[in-house]
Amino acid sequence: MPVHFPLKLVSSRMLAPTIRHFAFTRDDGEALAFIPGQFVQVHFTYEDGTATKRSYSIASVREGEPHAGDLVEMAVSYVPGGAATNIFEHLAEGDTIEASGPFGRFCLMPKDANRRYVLIATGTGVTPYRSMLPELKRLMDSRGVDVVLLFGARTPAELLYGDEFRAFAAANPGFRFIPCFSRELPAEPGPDDFKGYVQEALPLLRPDAEGDIAYLCGNPNMVDACFEALKEHGYPVPHIRREKYVSSR
Repeated sequence: MPVHFPLKLVSSRMLAPTIRHFAFTRDDGEALAFIPGQFVQVHFTYEDGTATKRSYSIASVREGEPHAGDLVEMAVSYVPGGAATNIFEHLAEGDTIEASGPFGRFCLMPKDANRRYVLIATGTGVTPYRSMLPELKRLMDSRGVDVVLLFGARTPAELLYGDEFRAFAAANPGFRFIPCFSRELPAEPGPDDFKGYVQEALPLLRPDAEGDIAYLCGNPNMVDACFEALKEHGYPVPHIRREKYVSSR
């Protein structure tokens, strides 16, 4: 039986026109132990009293052992008329919501022996990779893996945590960040900014079926397109790890 616990809102901020970042703490005095890449479920009821839930990847960047008071962070997409959107839009600091978890296996595996991680995301699908940054740094330092993050957004305003990923890339030569903009490039594009969809940028990486492990997270159409493209490049299916995000009302 999954453990349920209250999350108290500490702060929130807009990441993009329709996406908000929330930072909670557990309000029961316990710590939330999780593996980067996992998610929590938020529980609520419809107006008719029917119980329901929504899943949100944990975006927290955490070093070391979990402690009570650690932040539980997530990025929430606002869906017009959505029941969950109505809950999150009206949350004020100090308010609580009910959650359970963590769940999921979209995580870095301790027995991986690859030479490179290829991380691909659209929208809030990038949040697991934000959480993975400390572990990726450890792997880059300990066994020399390279990491490339392809992140698809329509415009620069929708590039979630873009400044954080750019700063991480600047501080870690083994990490390459390639923002892919389907509609509008930044006013001053960087050397790795790409005009188009993430699947169109795959050839830039010179895919290496023998040395790569790929992670795909976000829009189901993107996940399916990249999955097929990577298979065409010879990637074995176990080396393509997928998680699809579907917006729910």
